[in-house]
Amino acid sequence: MEIRIIGCHGGETPRHRPSAFLVDDRIAIDAGSLTSGMDLPAQCGLEACLVSHAHLDHIRDLATIADNRCQKGCPPLVVAGTKETLALVRKHFFNGLLWPDFTKIPSVREPTIRFEVLTPERTHIIAGYKVRAVEVSHTIECCAFIVEGKSGALAYSGDTGPTDRLWEVLNGAGVKDLRAMLMEVSFPNREQNLASLSGHHTPRTLGIELKKYKKVKDLPFLLYHIKPVFQAEVEKECAKLRGLNLTIPKLGDHFIV
Repeated sequence: MEIRIIGCHGGETPRHRPSAFLVDDRIAIDAGSLTSGMDLPAQCGLEACLVSHAHLDHIRDLATIADNRCQKGCPPLVVAGTKETLALVRKHFFNGLLWPDFTKIPSVREPTIRFEVLTPERTHIIAGYKVRAVEVSHTIECCAFIVEGKSGALAYSGDTGPTDRLWEVLNGAGVKDLRAMLMEVSFPNREQNLASLSGHHTPRTLGIELKKYKKVKDLPFLLYHIKPVFQAEVEKECAKLRGLNLTIPKLGDHFIV
């Protein structure tokens, strides 16, 4: 399984892009920077996008990738998320006002995007992968994802602060051959109040959280969602965490897991 880092930050500058990750160039996880970080052939090659929640930095480029794919005559892009998340995206985003409703363009029978509802903790087949959504703790409904392919499984935390059910699922017998986890951390320790209010991690809470996983020393964690303003500070604090296999990816990185 190959992971490409299109966007991995909790904000945007010319050197930082919001969350967007590619699995085997076929399925995206979140859409914060799918068009700002991908060329047209790569955009057209996508089969599906998993959406963890409806905050703008995770859905923004659904708008522009839909526009581009419509003009190129691509097959419908499956946009998968929970019922509540997709309802928010439909009501506040693809509503014919803020942006055209590409679930009906160019036609209802042949749309540019097609929503698929994920029932939390039920296995769905998306673009040939087994996908499970697990609810996590954020300011609105948000889900982690477990994506299983032929070569193993990948976990994605979504935006979350301390949570429990995700780790119960990952520790259970139903998750086989977990190869890596994309894990959020956003603020430095001195901003713990802000992190708690906004449903995010600091390095301090991250260190406690990861130890909920039984095989924590064996699992590579790719840390994402660091706020650009605090990038250096968060990296220094994460470097002090011991007994963990942590990597902070950069734009354009790719990993084979």
